[in-house]
Amino acid sequence: MTDEDIQGQPGEEARLSDITYYPGANKLNSFDWLKDISNDVNENEIVEVRFKNTRKGFYRNVNAIKLEIGDIVAVEASPGHDIGRVSMTGYLVNEQLKKIKGYSLSEDFKKIYRKAKSVDIQKWEEAQKLEIPTMLRTRQIAEELNLNMKVGDVEYQGDKTKAIFYYIADDRVDFRQLIKVLAEEFHIRVEMRQIGARQEAGRIGGIGSCGRKLCCSTHVTNFMSVTTTHAKYQELSLNPQKLAGQCCKLKCCLNFEFDCYVDAQKNLSQSQIR
Repeated sequence: MTDEDIQGQPGEEARLSDITYYPGANKLNSFDWLKDISNDVNENEIVEVRFKNTRKGFYRNVNAIKLEIGDIVAVEASPGHDIGRVSMTGYLVNEQLKKIKGYSLSEDFKKIYRKAKSVDIQKWEEAQKLEIPTMLRTRQIAEELNLNMKVGDVEYQGDKTKAIFYYIADDRVDFRQLIKVLAEEFHIRVEMRQIGARQEAGRIGGIGSCGRKLCCSTHVTNFMSVTTTHAKYQELSLNPQKLAGQCCKLKCCLNFEFDCYVDAQKNLSQSQIR
């Protein structure tokens, strides 16, 4: 993608035609089953915005901007601003807020400043190019400090003033010295965020034993606990090598048909189950 592709005319806002966008291509997209209902600007007071990885949140459209799914927007962050894509608008947002514990329309949401301009997009892309080199350098620094942790990903904020460092560790890690070194070397604010093996597998991706892409990298966003009980109800072999996924944890797909097996066995006699 060249600068001409994203900049367009001076002062213009970034549009979907400027940057390729494929609806449904991201697992954080939500199916809009209310899309046939017409929305006015007032109904877009609260919209959902997604960012890299599994990060997304709700923001207040204080300037009553006409927004559609896929629009790139500049939103309030702490500090500065961030860049993300609109992933949900209209009536569906209100329904989603009812399902999420702790959220309400009266809450003081962060603001959407504007649709992203060409300058915002350019700075955002520059920040994304820094993520892999920053991650590799951070791994070297952590090794020099003898920290028992692995940095799996780095996510820069849209204005390049802050970065989130995703790491995996078996035990508690004292990374206070690491934060100081990172802040001095990269001149940014640092946020450390611990993730599990399932989340890391979802970021890396791969092919499962079924021959398809990993569920965690395509559609699974909420990781539920999986135990050997799930395998027992489905009469699967308790072979750890067959039940484990690429993250070395029990496969998430053991959850998919578990409820069906439990309901079916309620209607069977003990002799039929055996």
